[in-house]
Parts: sequence; C-alpha cells; structure tokens
Amino acid sequence: MTATPREPNSPLEPRAPRPVRDTLTLVALPLLVTLALPGAFAGGGTRRWFGGGGAENRRAEAQAAKDAAAAAFYELDTAQRDLRISIEAITAVDDSPAARRAVADFDALGRRIDEASHRYIEAVDSYDLDRDDLEASVAARARTDLTAAKDELGRVKQDLDRFADGLGPLLGKAETQLARLAPAVERARQALLAASNALDAVRAAGLRADDLAARLAALAPELTKLNQGAGQHGVPQTLERAERVARAAEAVRAEAHELPEKAAGIDHRLVSLRTRAQALTTRAGQVDPVLSELRRRFTAACWQDLQQVPDEAVENVRQAERKLREAQSARDAQRWPDATALLSTVRALLTATDESVSAAGDRLHRLNAVQKDPQQEIDRTRFAIRDAQRLAMSGRTTPDPRHARPLDDAVARLDRAVGTLEGRHPDYWHFLTETEGVREAVARVVGQIRDERGGGQ
Repeated sequence: MTATPREPNSPLEPRAPRPVRDTLTLVALPLLVTLALPGAFAGGGTRRWFGGGGAENRRAEAQAAKDAAAAAFYELDTAQRDLRISIEAITAVDDSPAARRAVADFDALGRRIDEASHRYIEAVDSYDLDRDDLEASVAARARTDLTAAKDELGRVKQDLDRFADGLGPLLGKAETQLARLAPAVERARQALLAASNALDAVRAAGLRADDLAARLAALAPELTKLNQGAGQHGVPQTLERAERVARAAEAVRAEAHELPEKAAGIDHRLVSLRTRAQALTTRAGQVDPVLSELRRRFTAACWQDLQQVPDEAVENVRQAERKLREAQSARDAQRWPDATALLSTVRALLTATDESVSAAGDRLHRLNAVQKDPQQEIDRTRFAIRDAQRLAMSGRTTPDPRHARPLDDAVARLDRAVGTLEGRHPDYWHFLTETEGVREAVARVVGQIRDERGGGQ
C-alpha cells in the first residue's frame, strides 16, 4: 500500500497529549469569565465551548473507531508485506501456470487493498476529532465512516488470509528450491577448488595435464554467473548451473587424481606389449615348420587357408612395433588419450597375430588326433545327437517336427562326413568342420526345446 494518511490526522502518528497547563487553563477560563463578567450568560448570544456530555461521548466513540480502523490498516498492511515476500519467492523459482495465476490473484487483491486503504485515509482526513467545537453529529458521522472503513479493511484482510492459505504447495516448493540454492552453489565452489588443488598436485609430480586444465578453465564463466547470484540468473537456472559445474569439476578432480596411476599403467603396458611382440616374433618363426608338416601329411584343403600366416604375422608384429614407438612418443608428450588409443591398436594387432600363429599348431594337433582315431570324434557327435533326441521325446509319444527334422538332418550330415574318410587321401579337416557344425546345429535344437519348456509351452 503506497498511500498514507495526511498530517495531522494520520493514524500512523499518535497525536501528542495536551499539556497539563493547557487543560487547566481551559477548565479555569469559564470560571474566571464568570467571575469577571457576572452578566455574561444573561443574553442569548453566548457560545458553548463544548457540545455537552453527549458530544464528548460521540468524540470518544469516533476516536475509538479511528483507533480500531488504524489497527486494521496496520494489520492489513503487515499481512500484505509478508505475503509479497512469499509471492516474490514463488516467482523467483516457479514459472508454472499455477504460479502465474497466483501472481495475478495477488495483484487483484492489491488493487482491493488500495481501494480499502484509500477509503480509510479519506475517512481519517475528513474529520478533525481534536477540534474543540466538534459537534456531536459530526463525531457520529466520523464514527460511522471510520467503522465502515475498518470493516472493509477487515474483509479484505480475510480474503488475503484465505489467499495466503492456498499458496501452501507453491510456497513449499519455492522454499525447498531456495533452501537447496546456497548448498548447491557452495558444493560447486568446493568442487572447483578441489579440482584446482588436484591439478596442482599432478603438476607438482611432473605431469602437465593440459587437457584437464583447459576443461577446468572453461568452467570459469560458469563460476562468474554463480557468483552473480540467482537474482540475476534465476533460481532454477542457478541450481542447474551449480549442479552442472559440480559434476564437471568433480570429473576433472577424479581424472587428475587418477592421472599418476594412468601414467604408470601406460608405462607398464608399453613394456608388456614390447615383450609380447618379441615373443610373437619368435613364435611366428615356428609356423613354417608346422606348415611344412601339414603339406607333407595332409591334403591341401587341410592347410591352404594357413599359407599366409607367417607373412601376416611378420607384418602385424612390424606394425605393432611401429605403433609402440608412436605410443611411447605420445606418452613422453603426455598426450594420454593418444597413447591409450595407440596401445589399444597394438594389443589388437598382437592378439590377431597370436590367434593366427596358434591356429597353425592347433590345426596340426587336431588333424593328428583325428587321423589316429576318427571314431572318437564320431562318437562324441553321435552322443550329442542322441542326447538331443531323448530331450525331444521327453514327455511325448511323438517328437515335435520342429525338433525332429533338424535332428534327422544332423544324423544324415554326420553320416556324410564319416563317408568322406573313405578313400586314399581323406579330407580330415572337412570331417572335423562338419562334425563341429553338426554339434552346433544340435545345440541350437536343445536350446530351443529348453526355452520353450521353460516358458511354459
């Protein structure tokens, strides 16, 4: 409420009490006049100083009404000020339709408060209750007008109270977010400080961590906005910014903390992969004797896919050694992501080489075993087929065609594979790949049966 009563009738400032000597003078004056002028009251033109006992009663009633109206005015003004603080808290946090409606309703109440306040001020300004010649009728009108103003102020206060009660959920949400604001900003500041300290420790250990420093420097503008406060950038936006800064700073701190260990890990991998590359160079040189024996004892189909293994192994090891040198350079320059990526490439090259070199020896071992005793491979495959057939017939009088057909095909396929062993130069590798394929097909049928029964079918 912006309007205030005009002096000297403002209820905001109590009127100073009349000095005692003035009161005594007023009481004594009629007596002195009477003594001095014995015939003064004989004529009809004399003026009365007071309106009599009735006028004084009306004056007292009007003054009481004025005091009550002033109290109602102050009460309404205080409630409006308190509620404005709540509305400002809501608008700082919430931009939902409900919050916007609350602001509009508060503005409407504010206009009613202004109207009621204006009526009160007019009533106060219209009557000087301290006048010595105040008439009883004027005092009565003053009491009526001031009482009406007080009642209107009370009705508006009741509406304001009801409105305040309805703000509970919105105000609770706003207070919750405002309560989170200061701790969130402080956490962000502490996270930035911790990240900065971690970087200092890393640099003291001789590690530059330039990428981490750049990431931390990029957060400086965000810290500036946090320091400017929610009043400039909004509470929700400041909360979101504080949480984002805290997460980013914590990531920098964690990576800085792990950097010495990462550097040591890269050093260890460099040594380990060099050793592995050297060992593979030695193993690759042993592939040629294996291939020579395969060529001498078995048909071309058993070894021709391995012909390129020695050359590929040498080339892969050469590439791995070149990548290792690049990784060492990246590590020396403390380009940690580059070093890590290069070491991953080296590992992949050496793993592929290891598998191809091992494949030649494994091939010779398996061919030797099947040449010596092919029945063992046949029995292993037939057992898998019979086990699947028993499962397919479990709880049934006739097998499900979806299961029986692939199992029958597996039997026929095994028989054909066994047939390839007849002749002067059997293709043992074809036989091994076929039996392995049969077992894989049978395993798929078993898995299908178990899935169906496990699902209640």
